[in-house]
Amino acid sequence: MSTTTQRLSQAFDGIVCFHLAEQKHSDDHPFAFLATYASSTDSNSPLLHIPLGRILQESPSQDRNSLLVKLLVPIQKAAEKSNFLSGLIKRGEIFRPTAWTAPQAYLFLKDVPIFETAGITIRIPSWWSTKNPPRPTITVKVGGQSQALAGLDSLLNFDMHVALPGGDTFSVEELENILAGQDNLVRIRGQWLEFDNAKLKQVLEHWKKYVKHGVSLAESLRMLSGINDSSKSQVSTEDVAAWSTIIEGDRLQEILAFIRNPDLCNNQAINDILAERLRAQLRPYQLQGVMWLWTLYGMKLGGCLADDMGLGKTIQIISHLLVIQKKYSNKKHLLIVPASLLGNWLSEIKRFAPTLCYLVAHSSQRTLDATKTPDLQGVDLVITTYGLVSKLPFLQAVVWDMIIIDEAQAIKNPNAKQTRAVKELNGYVKYALTGTPIENSLLDLWSLFDFVAPGLLGSSKKFATLINTDDDERKKIAHSAIQRLVSPYILRRLKSDKRIIDDLPDKTELAAYCTLTKHQAALYQKSVDELASILASEVDGIKRRGLVFAYLIRLKQICNHPNQWLGHNQYQADASGKFIRLKELCTIIAQKNEKVLIFTQFREIVSTLSAFLTTIFGRPGLELHGQTILQNRAKLVAEFQSEDGPPFFVLSLKAGGTGLNLTNASHVIHFDRWWNPAVENQATDRAYRIGQKRNVLVHKFICRGTIEEKIDAIIEQKRPLVDTIMKSEREVMLSELNDAELLDVISLDLDRALGDDGFETESKE
Repeated sequence: MSTTTQRLSQAFDGIVCFHLAEQKHSDDHPFAFLATYASSTDSNSPLLHIPLGRILQESPSQDRNSLLVKLLVPIQKAAEKSNFLSGLIKRGEIFRPTAWTAPQAYLFLKDVPIFETAGITIRIPSWWSTKNPPRPTITVKVGGQSQALAGLDSLLNFDMHVALPGGDTFSVEELENILAGQDNLVRIRGQWLEFDNAKLKQVLEHWKKYVKHGVSLAESLRMLSGINDSSKSQVSTEDVAAWSTIIEGDRLQEILAFIRNPDLCNNQAINDILAERLRAQLRPYQLQGVMWLWTLYGMKLGGCLADDMGLGKTIQIISHLLVIQKKYSNKKHLLIVPASLLGNWLSEIKRFAPTLCYLVAHSSQRTLDATKTPDLQGVDLVITTYGLVSKLPFLQAVVWDMIIIDEAQAIKNPNAKQTRAVKELNGYVKYALTGTPIENSLLDLWSLFDFVAPGLLGSSKKFATLINTDDDERKKIAHSAIQRLVSPYILRRLKSDKRIIDDLPDKTELAAYCTLTKHQAALYQKSVDELASILASEVDGIKRRGLVFAYLIRLKQICNHPNQWLGHNQYQADASGKFIRLKELCTIIAQKNEKVLIFTQFREIVSTLSAFLTTIFGRPGLELHGQTILQNRAKLVAEFQSEDGPPFFVLSLKAGGTGLNLTNASHVIHFDRWWNPAVENQATDRAYRIGQKRNVLVHKFICRGTIEEKIDAIIEQKRPLVDTIMKSEREVMLSELNDAELLDVISLDLDRALGDDGFETESKE
């Protein structure tokens, strides 16, 4: 018996090892295989590898059975799942060195995970990786040639080549010649590569279809983002990703660089035009915005100007219109705005762009005849409102050079009649202006882009499928892909970014906690009990949602003042914890001679709050709600903005939450909560915007121990879920909670509600 065999027979604590090595001197059999048993009797001795056949021949007969078990158990375990290994055993090749062809080596390498799972150690060439084997990659280049773009339907050139891991390339024709054989390891230019012929052929045919029929800009961008329409191909998205890659060609890369980076869009001619025609000095970021709009316009691409509220989206669009007016003649543009903002736009155009010729298509203009197409000769801009889009036939008949929609969240519901009417308009370039492109969910973003870039995000059904997944990793990948896809067409700057604007004061948000009076607490608890009883009767569907919504409104009203729910129209201040808190806060504001905006969700309480605040400030304030005459809005704003104007302004959130410049206020009070931070922030930004010279304090009234406190906590917890696409928050959808969850949210904590837990009710930051 040899010394080596004696050492192994004394300690069967080794490992079975499979070795695969290259034989560079042989073209027919470029690989060699050997199975060994390796062991060491002590830590100082080198690990010995003995061929399996030799160790069985030289081992003592009394130890052979034990050694066979030690050797063959892991091998047999692997052979149960590997047909290739099973064949080696049957032919006895497992016990001797063997020369292999490339196809044999490939079959072995594909089964490496099986061998390792069975406990066998594997020694293979360093260039092979089980997770990422060396492969040829079909590289697709989109938009490599210089060409003009005219919208998302523009066809881009489409080139293909095959890339090797080391950077070398070869032609598609060479690839097809290789694929005429079987699955194999193929040595190309000194590199061994995996060729899964079936998958490579499918992927190649997948891309050939695009080369044959052409690829639109929209489809190219979807591919580049990682969002592929797998229904158009027989090959899976995973296989396409594994065996190919798509890259931006030089021309497309150049184009996307300009619209992704407004800093690059520098055009001296635009500066000269604005110096001549715009009666204002743009801030640097506003000028960049105009350049960005002009770049998109030149390529017939739409976009979303999503600057934070108060950063001047209006003046950027006006400036863009002036540039077009100078560069081209007889271009017809359409601007759609909420009725409440009509006066704002007219005022800004008259002030900053008196050379723009506009026509107002609105019922407030006595000359408007809805049945006739007005004379648009010499008109640069037609301005109308969302409500009139479906009522003025000529708006649909004209093919507009550019369509602009302000407060574009108005079309977030794709099924609404108003949204459908806007999307049926014909225009070459479409822009959306909004400070909240995602108010509630990513579906808001889909509806907005269905207007500015139809088809870019696919159908609403497929988009919903993409984002509605419980798999966190898949959701993260989907959000990242959507972000890459839409980012070139969204320009968003924030007031909080000091690189954008460094002369805006601070904004501080405070939670103003209030207690309930005993009467409020009793009404609140009674309402909760009533709803619990109704839910126990197993109502469901639309009826359940309607009841839940009605009771949520009731609970909000009770938190405001018991008589708002009871309808007695007698609002004694000491009957409501919020009125008591409002008096405490506004007394201090009045003593400091500062101004305040008060927002409420409810139209019916606006006048009551105004009358109550008059007793505190000693003089009347202003009111604005949905029934305020449109022409009076500008007068109210001007009155409040005057230094000696009224000290307070009570606004209904829906009517006064957008389009107003009220920078003379240094306090904002949210008397009751909308429960959507995006909407509340819009309202706050009536005061916190360019022109504000004072620090702004935002007071959010919260009744302790009630639904208001619990919803506030939920909103704060949800803030980390802000989409990677855009900074926004989801609205709390209480009607979708199950009964137990809903009752838990609205239940009353009596001690906290009445202030009996020793909690201080001062405002807390």
